[in-house]
Amino acid sequence: MYFGDKIPLFLLWLSAVLKGKREIMKISVNHGPWMARILFFGIAIALAGCVVNDPGSAPNAPAGADGPADVGTLVPRQDGDAIAGQDVFRFETFGNEDFWTDAVRMLTGVAEAQVTPLQAMQLGVSIDIDALDATTQQTLLAELQADPTGQSSALLNDPAMMATLVSANSVIGMPAKDSNGDGVIDVTQGDKAGTSCALCHTITDGSTFNLPDGGSIGHRLDGLTNHNLNVGALFATAANSRALYPILQLSLEANGGKTLGRAPQGLTENSTEAEVDAYLSNPEYYPVGMFDDTVDGNGNTMHITPFFRQDLAAPFGSEGTIERLDNFGNLVYTALFDLTDLTTPGGRAFLHKLGGAAGDEIIDDYVKVLEDTGVTGYPFVQADLHPKPGSEDAPIGLRVDNTKLLDMNAYVVSLQAPEGAQVDEMAAANGRELFRTEGCTACHNVDQSEPVPAFIVPMKTIFPGDNPVVLAERMPPLNPVMDTPGVFFDDKMAVLNASLRGDIRGIALPLLLDLARKPVFLHDDTVPSLDNLLDPTRGSTAPHPFYLADPTQRMEMVEFLRSLDAMGMTGTMPMTGTMPMTGTMPMTN
Repeated sequence: MYFGDKIPLFLLWLSAVLKGKREIMKISVNHGPWMARILFFGIAIALAGCVVNDPGSAPNAPAGADGPADVGTLVPRQDGDAIAGQDVFRFETFGNEDFWTDAVRMLTGVAEAQVTPLQAMQLGVSIDIDALDATTQQTLLAELQADPTGQSSALLNDPAMMATLVSANSVIGMPAKDSNGDGVIDVTQGDKAGTSCALCHTITDGSTFNLPDGGSIGHRLDGLTNHNLNVGALFATAANSRALYPILQLSLEANGGKTLGRAPQGLTENSTEAEVDAYLSNPEYYPVGMFDDTVDGNGNTMHITPFFRQDLAAPFGSEGTIERLDNFGNLVYTALFDLTDLTTPGGRAFLHKLGGAAGDEIIDDYVKVLEDTGVTGYPFVQADLHPKPGSEDAPIGLRVDNTKLLDMNAYVVSLQAPEGAQVDEMAAANGRELFRTEGCTACHNVDQSEPVPAFIVPMKTIFPGDNPVVLAERMPPLNPVMDTPGVFFDDKMAVLNASLRGDIRGIALPLLLDLARKPVFLHDDTVPSLDNLLDPTRGSTAPHPFYLADPTQRMEMVEFLRSLDAMGMTGTMPMTGTMPMTGTMPMTN
């Protein structure tokens, strides 16, 4: 289908759907070569700089203001127990270990390829030192003391050690389960491993080992984006990456064989494992630090976003489709962490509703792929049927344990953002004043301890070059499926956008936090630095065209943005949760 184009999260990751109080509306979709795109998980774009609104379309702020006059309305959030939520965030699978072990066959692929811990870390995988037994810790520390590069470490270069690390629940984001019920977790003896939010949204402090441009070994730092995670290459390691069919870039008959994404050609239900792996492992098609969280058949890789201070982040998804944090988590677990859920009646209805014939084709093809690769017994995730299928609460008609979703709410709300970078104080002060007087506060707050404004910035405001072609008409409140050819920026909003809840096609505002650690900017990774983001040589029609022509002023603005944290205007940290992040915050990963 012609859907979105980039999104995190392993995680978590993904956004979509009509609010529960709305009726499911029939969507009229052209069955020709242009088709709708579905976006399940969106990641907020890392905007940094000044946004000036179209008159009457988004709130404006007078020069010198600290933020927009009208910040919109936030939907109330319900939180559970943050201590229990930590376990959900780190280790909960709701049964998806069956999908990742028996369908995708990740553990089989890792074993067959003789992947070592050091090679896994080269893909951005991180290791929790605290999960290892004392003897292994001591041996590893001694080896790294002798050779800080890890190149001669016996443990890090032993393929058998990967199973040991997974079984110890030391590989972050790949929780192992006692599937055979013998009281011992050992993935070489029939136990299984799935995935959790931590894969994309946790790093370590690198206190034991830090691999340049790769993963690290140390104490967990939950909520921080793993910018070095090579999700595509990690997927390609699996023995049956074809089981990821709905989130690959496809070529569908309903679209006349055309494809949308970074690759020149799309895959089909008959593509070989080698062809799928070639797509996933090519950084030109699936860049590092990005994740395709849309089950739409398009190449929609988008940069992974942070998952701390989620009390400040609503609405969710860079297009602002999801209003409630627990609904965002449910969508990740039911539609993304076990893609076979899409073959259920609710999953089929959802893809048909948004994609018509192309949505039907994706599921029919997927069932064929699963049959051809010997996958049975699906779907795997443990979830209940929901009384309002198609609503934001249950877009594919399923909802996992609500208590655990609310517990995770409490945990990710409590996770504190890193302190801002140490910068030139005078330059940052000048940058702060520029931020207030040059139009940035028409959309952004100066005080990052305040929730981001909840309104949607119109696409034409954030991207003046937006000149979309209508690909399909749909029934209100949905806007027509539309896309600006040759540009990645707006692809994510072509189908799934805030029009699903009666708002507009545009961009939700991101957290301006942890920017000093971020290697690229905008959700499509097209801007290499904050200075470049603010440089007028990018052009008046480029995405986020809000510039400072004077290089000194750009430097001052960059210093201000790098210094931002959630300490508040008075320098105090609002304690909104019960599980603040501990440990130092090195500039790693």
